Amino acid sequence: MKFFSLISVLILTQSGFVFAEGSPSPASAEVYFVNLVDKQEVKSPFRVVFGLQGMGVAPAGVDNKAFEHIGHHHLLVNTVLTDEIRKSFIPFDEHHLHFGKGQTETELNLSPGIYTLMLVFGDPYHAVHAPIVASEKITIEVK
Repeated sequence: MKFFSLISVLILTQSGFVFAEGSPSPASAEVYFVNLVDKQEVKSPFRVVFGLQGMGVAPAGVDNKAFEHIGHHHLLVNTVLTDEIRKSFIPFDEHHLHFGKGQTETELNLSPGIYTLMLVFGDPYHAVHAPIVASEKITIEVK
């Protein structure tokens, strides 16, 4: 019975049926890059520090009904926040990096080139909050 319950939850959450369009967020919530600015040049590997105001960081899966205004960071690399993602879940791939353990920084090792970066704060189930809590998209050059 536990197996079927788990499968049902996974199917419903992955389909977007249960948690689509994310948890509510305060209008004043902000997410931002602490140590990077637009058009900055960096040498790989480099540190990326995530800033957050007006919400709390919690690992993936924490009950967002018991704890209001929580979630975790997602770093979008060379991609944008599409309408499809805004209405469902943040994908797990090389362009959508998840920090579901509650991390507030990371080290990136990117090949030389130009990259766009954007932070999105997602709820404990990887859905985008409503209203959306996202940084401005910045461009960096890795030397």
